[in-house]
Amino acid sequence: MEGQERPAPPASLFADGHLVLWTLCSVLLPVFFTFWCSVQRSRRQLHRRDIFRKSKHGWRDTDLFSQPTYCCVCAQHILQGAFCDCCGLRVDEGCLKKADKRFPCKEIMLKSDSKAVDAMPHHWIRGNVPLCSYCVVCKQQCGNQPKLCDYRCVWCQKTVHDECMKNSLRNEKCDFGEFKNLIIPPSYLTSINHMRKDKKTDYEMVFDVTKTPPIKALQLCTLLPYDSARVLVCGGDGTVGWVLDALDEMKIKGQEKYIPQVAVLPLGTGNDLSNTLGWGTGYAGEIPVAQVLRNVMEADGVKLDRWKVQVTNKGYYNLRKPKEFTMNNYFSIGPDALMALNFHAHREKAPSLFSSRILNKAVYLFYGTKDCLVQECKDLNKKVELELDGERVELPNLEGIIVLNIGYWGGGCRLWEGMGDETYPLARHDDGLLEVVGVYGSFHCAQIQVKLANPFRIGQAHTVRLILKCSMMPMQVDGEPWAQGPCTVTITHKTHALMLYFSGEQTDDDVSSTSDQEDTKETE
Repeated sequence: MEGQERPAPPASLFADGHLVLWTLCSVLLPVFFTFWCSVQRSRRQLHRRDIFRKSKHGWRDTDLFSQPTYCCVCAQHILQGAFCDCCGLRVDEGCLKKADKRFPCKEIMLKSDSKAVDAMPHHWIRGNVPLCSYCVVCKQQCGNQPKLCDYRCVWCQKTVHDECMKNSLRNEKCDFGEFKNLIIPPSYLTSINHMRKDKKTDYEMVFDVTKTPPIKALQLCTLLPYDSARVLVCGGDGTVGWVLDALDEMKIKGQEKYIPQVAVLPLGTGNDLSNTLGWGTGYAGEIPVAQVLRNVMEADGVKLDRWKVQVTNKGYYNLRKPKEFTMNNYFSIGPDALMALNFHAHREKAPSLFSSRILNKAVYLFYGTKDCLVQECKDLNKKVELELDGERVELPNLEGIIVLNIGYWGGGCRLWEGMGDETYPLARHDDGLLEVVGVYGSFHCAQIQVKLANPFRIGQAHTVRLILKCSMMPMQVDGEPWAQGPCTVTITHKTHALMLYFSGEQTDDDVSSTSDQEDTKETE
């Protein structure tokens, strides 16, 4: 009716509107905040990368230190920041730019305006000194206060208290400390640079082998006296082979007298070559780095046979070029190559999942167990022909053949010597001979690794020839597997590599094998 007022909107509508508004805010605000944080984090990362790219420091991101760590600029405890893997400088994320300008890194080569090249002073870095270090002046412990304190020389690793630091120490000539024989003094490179006619060589760069081939880094050895360099390869057997291939390139260039001797820090999965040379089956930080360097200095030089593996496919009127590999450890066809092939295929799909040595061995165990049931490599003796030094060998009912150059196989098993009453003389890696054995299957491989069985020993030879007559079979050279069709595999001696053998620690197998060898010599 006219004259009557419209009814007021119900209060529930306003309540619903407020509810919708607050719901939108509660959903959108976290989304916008997360987006803003992501943008800021990306900007900080780009800023850090720009500093890393232009800096002479070897900066590495980190948000976790193994001990309380303090920024060299603001002296505050670091929650997220960076450290230089060359000089050991540690800084907070916000102080990175200041630190990069204020603190110089190690000088790989002295500048042209430096003092006399024989007067190399200490390079002191304040704070974050190693635990259990002692002052060179008062002989008391350093770095035991919860703050930025005390100094460390990045060359000789000497430490000194703040209150013990004197001007005489600041200007004192550095003797490079205990590991001076492993350090190339900057003054030496400066002198070499003055003597060489080519002034364009940049010796100041620090080589990153993930981006630069090792042959470029190894060219530093040509600046040193003959037969004086030693190289420590940190990685698995594949990494060692990569470096040895680079050393072969030096031989081709006529630089054989500069080739360094090679030691190994085992960081791979199997590490059979490292174990053969006395460096152990794996490294997880249990030995201090200083002790590792002492072991490198004390190690003895030995030779390692390297072999050429040539694979010639059948058919195609021999138009295809034969594939060639260089073998340091072993070649195999059969179940162990099949396990390596399956492992390799899955690692290629998701490499981040295979960063643990224990996990990798568990995956190998899984595929070995699977092959025990399937037996994909059975009746190998009907598919291949084997010749040792030109003489054909009759084979029993095998599933796999392994050609060995070193003493260890399968992550620490001595395959050739065996166990029990059937032990054989210790296999050598420098005698120009290959040991050839057979296995009856994956279960037999497992029995060998736990010392419940011996392999079928076929013989020793200077040259091995294997003919795969039919079907596809898995093959591997030093852990690099592939599926191979009918072909001829020929293994011949290629060259020697100069390695370092460390005899400081021996396993039970090493001790027993060495004693057996000594008994044999006494009998002779």
